[in-house]
Amino acid sequence: MKDVYQIAVVHGDGIGPEVCAAAVEVVKAALGPDCPLRFPEYPAGAAHFLKTGQSFPQPTFEACRAADAILHGAGGLPGVVYPDGTEAGLDFTLRLRFELDLYANIRPIKLFEGVTSPLAGVKAGDIDYVILRENSEGLYAARGAGALLRGQVAVDTLVQTRAGIERIVRKAFELARQSNGAPRDGVRRVTCCDKANVLRSYAFFRSVFDEVAKDYPDIETEHALVDAMAMHLVLKPGHFNVIVSENMFGDILSDLAAATVGGMGMAPSAEVGDMNGFFQAAHGSAPDIAGKGIANPYGTILSAAAMLDWLGRGHDDERLLRAAEQIRRVTEACLANGLLSADLKGKSSTAEITGNVCDRLAA
Repeated sequence: MKDVYQIAVVHGDGIGPEVCAAAVEVVKAALGPDCPLRFPEYPAGAAHFLKTGQSFPQPTFEACRAADAILHGAGGLPGVVYPDGTEAGLDFTLRLRFELDLYANIRPIKLFEGVTSPLAGVKAGDIDYVILRENSEGLYAARGAGALLRGQVAVDTLVQTRAGIERIVRKAFELARQSNGAPRDGVRRVTCCDKANVLRSYAFFRSVFDEVAKDYPDIETEHALVDAMAMHLVLKPGHFNVIVSENMFGDILSDLAAATVGGMGMAPSAEVGDMNGFFQAAHGSAPDIAGKGIANPYGTILSAAAMLDWLGRGHDDERLLRAAEQIRRVTEACLANGLLSADLKGKSSTAEITGNVCDRLAA
């Protein structure tokens, strides 16, 4: 346990400052007047790029690397791109992932009471699984290294290593062991999602998965091709417990999955490695609603709870673990009582949601 934890806060773009500020306020309320966390702020993102020509200043990177954890709002703005057409605001997230080796992107998918799923007949508790996305390899590892030949041919390379696959698969099995199993049958299972029938790189992913699975005889295993998985997440979401996949597939599937539980505003994420942790909601910067006070802060609040969990386990700090559980419990209660933002078909403002969560934590 530490006396003080330094949390590098990068608000980012669009609604990022609004939802990030909400999460910080909630964490402070959960931990009370003796809160051991400090929240120094640092610049990065597309707006900073427009001002300075840098989207991710080196001092911000150094501060993030040295911090106990990183909390982010959102990054990117439409049309703010580099000469090669890639988004300037994405540098913050991608550089942290690769340079700090944040290999595990953990995206919980849960339908809460009070939130309506677009899936017919699905109610709270019917969807509760985790998509574990390998975060340091795959197709996205080619960013900045691909080739564009004479304006006619573009090439990006998909990279998979045995070490990278093995550690993300082991993480998946450990998460399954810690879980209550799939909602439909209570079975702890890990689903390997790939495209092994077409590409050698995914067949390799599957083969390493099968090798690692032998070390976890208590966990049920299965395979699913990514195209079929997109259908399964709509037709039988209650079947899944932990899904593990390559970087790009995990990115795409987690957005689809978020739509089944209320949208991207209900999609927290934790990106962790052996030394560093980075926490943000999975949604974008939504500049069309920035400054209107209607952004959904729940995804970032739940991401902050995941941050407290990660810090609490890593430092054997019961204060942080209790606060994380309290934030989740209060968040569920607020949603169940109809405290919904516009994207959830409600009328509650960002400030109203944040204030109610904080008041309940202080009660």
